Amino acid sequence: MRPPATALCPYDTMNIVPPLTRRAALATLTAVSAYPQQTQEEEFQVYGDNPRLFLNARRLRLLKRERERTSVRWMQLETLVAGKAQMAEPGLAHALYYMVAANDEFGKQAIQFALSSKDIRQQAFVLDWCQPLLSEEQSKLLTAKLRQALATAPAKRDIPAMRDRALAAVVLGHKEELEKLVKQWWRKEVAPGLRDGSYRYTREDSYALFEMLHAIRDGIQIDLREDAPRYFKELPAYHILSYYPATFPAAENEYRVPFYDGDGEPDLRVAALARAADLAMVAFDTNAQETQFVQGWLIHDRFLMRGVFGIVYEFLWANPYQPGLSYYHLPLSMHAGAAGRLALRSSWEDDATWFHYADRKVQFFEEGRRKDRGLNSPAPVEIGGTIVHFGRDEMKFQPANAELQKAYVIGLAPNARYDVEVDDEEIVEKRTDGGGILEFDFPPMQDKSVRIKRAKAE
Repeated sequence: MRPPATALCPYDTMNIVPPLTRRAALATLTAVSAYPQQTQEEEFQVYGDNPRLFLNARRLRLLKRERERTSVRWMQLETLVAGKAQMAEPGLAHALYYMVAANDEFGKQAIQFALSSKDIRQQAFVLDWCQPLLSEEQSKLLTAKLRQALATAPAKRDIPAMRDRALAAVVLGHKEELEKLVKQWWRKEVAPGLRDGSYRYTREDSYALFEMLHAIRDGIQIDLREDAPRYFKELPAYHILSYYPATFPAAENEYRVPFYDGDGEPDLRVAALARAADLAMVAFDTNAQETQFVQGWLIHDRFLMRGVFGIVYEFLWANPYQPGLSYYHLPLSMHAGAAGRLALRSSWEDDATWFHYADRKVQFFEEGRRKDRGLNSPAPVEIGGTIVHFGRDEMKFQPANAELQKAYVIGLAPNARYDVEVDDEEIVEKRTDGGGILEFDFPPMQDKSVRIKRAKAE
């Protein structure tokens, strides 16, 4: 049953307001340059004492309040950690438990794990969070491990690998590494690809992305999102629309499952990291309207992660005091133009029909099943009042609509120019996004045809 629009959760004290219109949102975007210029010389020096990663005074105070309130999240984390459950990431879990409960036993266990582990990321958390418990020798050993990791060229330059280096560099205050990561890797390799739709990363990696965003901003006060503002403005709504409508019941909790390729059951670790990314996204920018819709998506307790992997992220990032906006006010279609992706659903109910297009792959979800479809489908698809046409370099179709209609043409050449002609109107030129999508808002026009043709190269 559809929940009331104004009853998001017991602690929601905020009145629900309609979202910005698409036109207003685009107007807001135009105020932010897609290619921001640095107006002042940046410093890459890390200031401040430990902890430097995530647990600033405000967040640590929130987590300790959750312990005092014996909240559901804290009780579940304590049950598992204090009950000696085998945590999926013991260094992270035990160090976090030590920071909130001031329980030296688990802080020491985190230290022992880090000293024997090769996991750079967990070593960084332990060195940062467990400083009061580290002996001089242990501190030197962990510091040496992280310095050695940074001195070694990364085997991969993907987001998880560079996230690990960012965490280590912030903890160590390694100015040179942070400057290389921001100026060379992010601004030259990643951000340009996010702006034109050519850079790809998995949904699993989206959590690593937000860990890095948090670490860089907290450490050196640089918001990496400013290098691809449109991409990050579109990301929250896209994340919500890119989950399949039906939920997946697991032993510990229900999961919302993000789209995935391949056959078989969904990978629940990826589903957990997708929720963790959404939680970290809200924590990164609690005031943005876009992330307030994500908060409204997250606050239903049946999706609260309770397992040995997910509970750490659930407790670390969730803020039950943060009001959210009902996602029922979001449009049922989301064209993430910067990423070249499109997601639609017929309603917000669990039995909705759902459509997703990315990387020239089409997926449907209907009648409880996921179905793949090729780009050679001749007939258009209508979902939630939105029409999707399967594109050709030269094509013709008839909207035949009596009302304003949102339409998309997918599967065209990416970042390419197309001539668009409507009967009795002049030819206009439109450019596809990085996924080969053209977007249209057709006015009421009976008995008129639309022709699309790839523009000739200059």
